[in-house]
Amino acid sequence: MEQRSSNRTKQLVYAALGIALVFTCTIFVNVRLPIAANGGLIHLGNVPLFIIAIIYGRWLGALAGGIGMALFDVVGGWLLWAPFTLIIVGFMGYIVGAICESNKTLKAYIMALTAACIIKVVGYYGAEVIIYGNWITPITSVPGNLVQIGVASIVVLPVVAKLRKSGGISAGLNAADNKEY
Repeated sequence: MEQRSSNRTKQLVYAALGIALVFTCTIFVNVRLPIAANGGLIHLGNVPLFIIAIIYGRWLGALAGGIGMALFDVVGGWLLWAPFTLIIVGFMGYIVGAICESNKTLKAYIMALTAACIIKVVGYYGAEVIIYGNWITPITSVPGNLVQIGVASIVVLPVVAKLRKSGGISAGLNAADNKEY
């Protein structure tokens, strides 16, 4: 019983830290783009999101990404986007974690980040279609979304490779801990 409580506490702490890291990297390291209907935004919040999802798995990736970036939308002036971000980015974190939980290879990491890129582009395109009511305007946000995931991937892959080489990847929650969520 005490072990289970300890695992839940550890999960809660990791989730809170992940949310805080994603939020912080999104709010403090971002550039508003002068394109798209609402400007667009490039930020580094995907970096901790992807690292957390790769190391700690699908549920912590989903929580850290979805809540951390939706929280940014709420306090950063993008309130209308918060529900979409919660779902889209939460799904990105979940998929990256799901792909990487059982396969800790560079090929899996690249496949996971590619899947996240597709989810982001398609998800935010759909959100913009709903928000702006047309199919053309959302196309202007696609380049920014691609750059955002591309930059995050360029940062994440070497970090994860270094963590993997040093044994840091296996230091995450084990699969049994992660399934309790």
